[in-house]
Amino acid sequence: MRKNCLLLRIGELALKGKNKRDFEHQLMDNIKNKCKNMTGISVLKTEGRIFVEFDDQDLLDPVIEELKTVFGLVGFAPALRIPSDVEMLEETALELVRQQVPEVKTFKVASKRVDKRFPVRSQELNHRLGGYLLQHYPGLKVDVHQPDLIVHVEIRGKHSYVYGNDIPGIGGLPVGSSGRVLLLLSGGIDSPVAGYLALKRGVELQAIHFHSYPYTSERAKQKVLDLAKQLTTYGNHIRIHVVPFTEIQTEINKHCFESYSITVMRRIMLRIAERIAQSQNALALVTGESLGQVASQTLESMNTINEVTHMPILRPVIGMDKHDIMEISRRIGTYETSILPYEDCCTVFLPKAPKTKPDLHVAKKQEAKLDLERLIDEAVIGTEVIEISNEKEREFSYF
Repeated sequence: MRKNCLLLRIGELALKGKNKRDFEHQLMDNIKNKCKNMTGISVLKTEGRIFVEFDDQDLLDPVIEELKTVFGLVGFAPALRIPSDVEMLEETALELVRQQVPEVKTFKVASKRVDKRFPVRSQELNHRLGGYLLQHYPGLKVDVHQPDLIVHVEIRGKHSYVYGNDIPGIGGLPVGSSGRVLLLLSGGIDSPVAGYLALKRGVELQAIHFHSYPYTSERAKQKVLDLAKQLTTYGNHIRIHVVPFTEIQTEINKHCFESYSITVMRRIMLRIAERIAQSQNALALVTGESLGQVASQTLESMNTINEVTHMPILRPVIGMDKHDIMEISRRIGTYETSILPYEDCCTVFLPKAPKTKPDLHVAKKQEAKLDLERLIDEAVIGTEVIEISNEKEREFSYF
């Protein structure tokens, strides 16, 4: 009996040694979650392979679209599961080629005999299937180096699988396999890209946003929620912590040197982010900083700003040019939202000449002018938490 399925390739997961099983289970859970609204879908694992099986051929394209956004997959291919019989293999390989001519001009057969009890060796099977295909399509040519189509055959005990060329996946590690992090999410281009790249390395992503109403509008806040929503395409759900930052920025503007206002602001942001990260059992902070891009992203500024926290800070775009970041932003669908003209708190009260090489002692003296503990406590207590998924948004109180 034939069965429609998708054969998945897992890339670097295959190198995880004794932990491989945990990564595979996380990947399977993520795929099941992606396809939970489709009926008749099964995610199965055999030795060295993961399959998605489905009864209805109409589900093929929807499942493929979902798999294109699943980290941990380097590729996948529509396949047919059939009994391990040579004549069935011939007929199924012929059907695969028939679906792709006349576009396909060259091919090769690549057999893998996982079950060594199968009586025909791999090389012999390659020749037999290749000859069978040439009999029916004499216009085709065999090209073992760069064929238009690779006819893959895997013999796996009772069942065998026949499939063609891979559809590329997005690689990385399964989301949820690398711990939890907190992303400092602004309304700009860089931080959503940093969040995407962090997700690609398998983290569970939460986000924090600093909102300075009325200096930043409700549209600015909604813009950030929309960016988080777009990231759920890859991470399924994101909890975003919206911190009231108006009083803190007003106090900085009133009491601190203008040239140090960005430095002091970023130091306070990290303190608040660390508090919220610890409350959520997050193991690191993630930022969209790119070295040298703005005043707060020089090495001197980062050194002064980082001094307030011992928590690891991950910077996925640190070595990228703006052009590189923008290209990723366009590819993942966040660019058009990021360029909407609604200011975030990092652009209000922007000093004319921000300090690019701030002195740590001066920064501390400026902070000493503020009632720092009260301001931070009130900001954390006033934080609004919004749960965002592909399906819905849900708000609840922080405390």
